[in-house]
Amino acid sequence: MKVEEKRAREDRAPEMGSPVVARPPLAVRIGPFSAAVERRGAVAAVVLAAVAAVLAFVGLCRGDAWDAPGEVFAALAGHGDAAFVVQEWRLPRVTAALAFGAALGAAGAVFQNLTRNPLGSPDVIGLDAGAYTGALVALTVLSGTSVQLAAGSVAGGLAAAVVVYLLSLGSGLGGLRLVVIGIAVNAMLTALNSWIVLRAELEVAMAAVGWSAGSLNGIGWEDLRLPLVILAALAALAVLLAALARPMHQVAVGDDLAVTSGVRLSGYRPLVVLAGVGCTATVTAVAGPVVFIALAAPQIGRRLAGAAGVPLLPAALTGAVLLLVADLTAQTVLAPVALPVGAVTTVVGGGYLLWLLVREVRR
Repeated sequence: MKVEEKRAREDRAPEMGSPVVARPPLAVRIGPFSAAVERRGAVAAVVLAAVAAVLAFVGLCRGDAWDAPGEVFAALAGHGDAAFVVQEWRLPRVTAALAFGAALGAAGAVFQNLTRNPLGSPDVIGLDAGAYTGALVALTVLSGTSVQLAAGSVAGGLAAAVVVYLLSLGSGLGGLRLVVIGIAVNAMLTALNSWIVLRAELEVAMAAVGWSAGSLNGIGWEDLRLPLVILAALAALAVLLAALARPMHQVAVGDDLAVTSGVRLSGYRPLVVLAGVGCTATVTAVAGPVVFIALAAPQIGRRLAGAAGVPLLPAALTGAVLLLVADLTAQTVLAPVALPVGAVTTVVGGGYLLWLLVREVRR
């Protein structure tokens, strides 16, 4: 009888996960500002940040050959034979993995909260493919500068988001209908991207195909200037999203409850969609479409934090950890040949997606 009651409670649980009974939150006060922080979420964030720091240092030690930690510390200070390699080659790559992983994790948390579905991530509902379409247009039609790539990626991602939103108006932004529509849009955009590549000149097509795998190979500081400026602006927007964390969780429960509690959906949704698309498109403009980080990181972060919804900070930190692990794996599996990081995330994320689909069907 107890087993049947437990299964009945699980069947009635919301899509984003069963409610978690948590300890009273910690009150954090900085000057005139104060906020309530969940204890387990705070511990998870600290642990994830520490793991990311350790993995980042391991990434600085990893190259054609492993360097000793003492040599890496000396190189960071500008001393030793490895100073140029660590500062100009490895440090930009590690910085990109941290920043891009956090951006993808935050974007996934935004859209999974909006859609109230763990499958509602940018790479599943077509936003990554739309951003890639915009970047391909910038490469093939325009001169393909970094500014044009970033602008094209953002425009393509926003266009895909608008199309998916308009086609799913009947169900708001929640439920399986939006996910199915997004998968269909993703398939059509993928076909369009293949046609653009086939019609492009040979050198552009080869570059585009290699870029489509998603890679951090060869990234330098010059490649990160514009994206990190954009991400800095998005970080300011993330502060605003942190202020909107409570309404975000209210929206995750349902539109009716959110409206009755004072959330203005007409102003809230465009803001968070713009932030999520901006994070996804920025990563695509530099590294290509790195898939499944935005899908897996929010749910892993939610479980580590023990939250009912999808909190932003654990999702972002989990995304950074996952992309660092994937990049280290990509450099090590076929060393000295470095795989594109997207190949690793696709293999791991594909298995995760199958498990998630089976779980959702059973629910």
